[in-house]
Amino acid sequence: MPKDISKEKSINKAKTTTELVISAVIIGTAVFLGKGCLDRVKVVPSTQNEATKIEDIEIPDASEAIDPNKIVFAAKPVSTKSKFSGNLILVNNEHQYYSTGEEKLVSIMTKNDEEGRTSFTAVDYDYTVLEPVYEPLAKMVDDWYSIYNNDTLIVYGSYRSNEFQQQLYDQFTANTAEDGEAPIVAPPGFSEHETGYAIDFSETESYDYQGTGDFQWLNQNCHKYGFIIRYAEDKEDITEYRKEPWHFRYVGSPHAKYMTDNNLCLEEYIDLLRNAYNYSGEHLKIADEYGSPYEIYFYPSDDGEEYTNVPLPTGVKFDISGNNVDGFIVTVHVNEKVEIGKENLSLTTSPYSSATTSAEETTEEISTETTVAY
Repeated sequence: MPKDISKEKSINKAKTTTELVISAVIIGTAVFLGKGCLDRVKVVPSTQNEATKIEDIEIPDASEAIDPNKIVFAAKPVSTKSKFSGNLILVNNEHQYYSTGEEKLVSIMTKNDEEGRTSFTAVDYDYTVLEPVYEPLAKMVDDWYSIYNNDTLIVYGSYRSNEFQQQLYDQFTANTAEDGEAPIVAPPGFSEHETGYAIDFSETESYDYQGTGDFQWLNQNCHKYGFIIRYAEDKEDITEYRKEPWHFRYVGSPHAKYMTDNNLCLEEYIDLLRNAYNYSGEHLKIADEYGSPYEIYFYPSDDGEEYTNVPLPTGVKFDISGNNVDGFIVTVHVNEKVEIGKENLSLTTSPYSSATTSAEETTEEISTETTVAY
């Protein structure tokens, strides 16, 4: 018996030893495999700034992504030389007018005859203005005539050719004051009358129009029709001309209203737009006499290139005029919507064919980048 018991103990001991060895092998294998797995794991450090949390990231509101009430602008090519054309060109003793010889002029008396208008006349049938100027001029005088029934008003000065301006200058040079006062006739090339945007009124009784009496209404209300009194007494040091209450200049609405309301001559207005209301900054937002809103800004011309890529509005009507100095003035008719891609890229307030870009240029988009106006 003892021998059998001893044998059984030996067997059990061997069995236990074997189990222990097997267990040790299994555990060792597991440890080895586990370590191998850990060795093959690559820890990728987080690139997220620890100070930035998910809840701190602003997610744009989808409802604000597209605002139909905002104006989108896209760059379009405009002939750089067009800066010399348009209703806002500055012509004075420092800035010459460059005529294309293709001005679209109309005879004042011929138009009056065609339309049966008798509220005013001109010296003769050779007195002309640019075609876009006639209707605002006639409307203004008709409204004045309906109030005063005065048939003595006459257009005594209108468009002048460079040659005719030379004749006037030669004739009146001797009359220029020698005490430092401004000249009464501009040198050829430097007269607003060569643009076709200017007229001189007179009256047939004394031929001495001073904007008084019945005529005072014209001087006080001309801005409603797009005209300004170009040479005011309190602006002589800027315009370098003595006051001329008879000299009316067409600049269009709403510019005439803004200039009148803020007592600005054309030189001051051009400088204001350039310095305070350029495209990349704040735009001038105003309304005309009837409350229609406009947005106005200046953009410099690229004088080294044939074309200047001017940011222009899409989907709304706009006018573009050169300032005859260093760039363009864009006037956006905010409430006058048009089909996108059908905007008029020509200098719509200019009657010059040379200042109008071709149909191909009006549709070519130089830049795909757009800017939303604020």
